[in-house]
Amino acid sequence: MKLKIAVVDYGMGNLRSVSKAIEHVAPDAQVDTTSSPEVILAADKVVFPGQGAMRDCMAELDSRGLRAAVKEAAASKPFLGICIGQQMLFAHSEEMDTAGLDILPGNVVRFPAAKMLDSAGNRLKVPHMGWSEVWQARPHPLWADIADGERFYFVHSYFVDTPDRTLVTGESDYPFRFTCAVGRDNLFATQFHPEKSHTAGLQLLANFIKWDGQA
Repeated sequence: MKLKIAVVDYGMGNLRSVSKAIEHVAPDAQVDTTSSPEVILAADKVVFPGQGAMRDCMAELDSRGLRAAVKEAAASKPFLGICIGQQMLFAHSEEMDTAGLDILPGNVVRFPAAKMLDSAGNRLKVPHMGWSEVWQARPHPLWADIADGERFYFVHSYFVDTPDRTLVTGESDYPFRFTCAVGRDNLFATQFHPEKSHTAGLQLLANFIKWDGQA
């Protein structure tokens, strides 16, 4: 029986690149880009990507009736959040004062203008865009065969801030250290885009395909 992977489509983000990357690392799997709660709940694994403003993403998720299915999938099967798909898992975002899904404790905060200076005092741009090193905060099956400090691709103006340090699986610097990957039980989520991160990103996706949801 084919492995069924659902890529959640709530109308936000470049879903094609995510789906194509997953198809590349799992050529024998059935990959469905879907806005159907039934398909999501019937899948063996779920990928929850996204790009755009948090408020718009939450509104689109609710307008398609996907909130309950996403929350159930995040609690019950191997689940990978990407970019906004990571941020939406948390309780609240500063972006337009938006409530999230409240699956994980913490808030989504904007890079503070006062701290956006490099070591020479030059102002750094927001959004943070481009390749940055990712430091593995603790071992996890999704880091298998990925070197600590490997570079991944980022595009974001906000990042997650959680009081629960046990959730943090990866960190990056811009210019200060911030959380860029989290994990708990069957759930793993990244601020960076594995589907745009070449060899390292494909390895992470391949690890997700093999992952049984046990941390």
